[in-house]
Amino acid sequence: MIITRTPFRMPVGGGGTDLPSFYKKHGGFIFSASINKYMYVAVNRPFVDKLIRVKYSDSETVKELSELKHELAREALRLKGVMDQIEISSFADIPAGTGMGSSSSYLIGLLKALQELRREAVSMQDLAEEACNIELDILKKPIGKQDQYLAAFGGFCVLEIGKDGKVEVRQARISADLIEELEYKCVLFYTHKQHDTNDILKDQSAQAAVSKSKVEKALLEIKDIGREILNDFEKGETTNYGKLMHRHWQVKKTMSNKISDSFLDEIYDLALKNGAEGGKIMGSGGGGLFLFFAPHGHKELKKAMKNKGLTQLPFNFDFEGSKVLINLFQHVNGKA
Repeated sequence: MIITRTPFRMPVGGGGTDLPSFYKKHGGFIFSASINKYMYVAVNRPFVDKLIRVKYSDSETVKELSELKHELAREALRLKGVMDQIEISSFADIPAGTGMGSSSSYLIGLLKALQELRREAVSMQDLAEEACNIELDILKKPIGKQDQYLAAFGGFCVLEIGKDGKVEVRQARISADLIEELEYKCVLFYTHKQHDTNDILKDQSAQAAVSKSKVEKALLEIKDIGREILNDFEKGETTNYGKLMHRHWQVKKTMSNKISDSFLDEIYDLALKNGAEGGKIMGSGGGGLFLFFAPHGHKELKKAMKNKGLTQLPFNFDFEGSKVLINLFQHVNGKA
């Protein structure tokens, strides 16, 4: 058995500029971080038969790979040439639909496990691009490249995405003191409201391709805000972070009426009245997790959010990325 652990991501700046419809015209910029909430994927090779078993919220057992309904598992197995005699299970610290890139974390974790199973030496960049190829090119998902890269690399990643789709990735130059400050002043809450990522992103992607559309204008401004946040953080400054988050939230809401609603607006306004300087919904919007920057204490904010039915999600940042936790095949003679 092989078990991998892959982090979820928390966007910091530039979200949405990793959509192909945008970066093919303007180039993309992403500044994002991974947190210590994880997707775990276990892969095993049973010896009693050659069936394919995949266990998730559903459970599938099939004879042929083409019969598998789980798209990500099917295409990952196909890519790695594993056509039978495989069992895959997964579980996560955070449910799907929260805006933390759970699908990509699953896919990266599975590809990492299959890579280990086949004893392949694959770089983190190639691992991320394999996942991008499956999600964007093969399955035609209306998503960008942020989730796959953050799941693979971990840490505070800066992604410069060229018009040709090539990604230059580096770790932001952030001090340990600033990381500790962010872990204290950033507070994450689960709204208990899931969202339809594909529906929101399809609309954004179509509009981003239209010159001078409201979505294109918004993403250009979001890109600038992201660079400003990165510059401040690399200088050791968080003074303007709350204000920049608030500006980002206002701009993001202009892109689609599905990003927020009366309930989410009420939560945001309540947070500002109780110690938060700014906030953002994770992912494409519509629900999931809300992040707030509250530099002057959290007591009032936590109480107000609890009274609204939200659940706080304590976290720290992750700097390991996707990794193999267990490989029992290492103790078996011969090939896995």
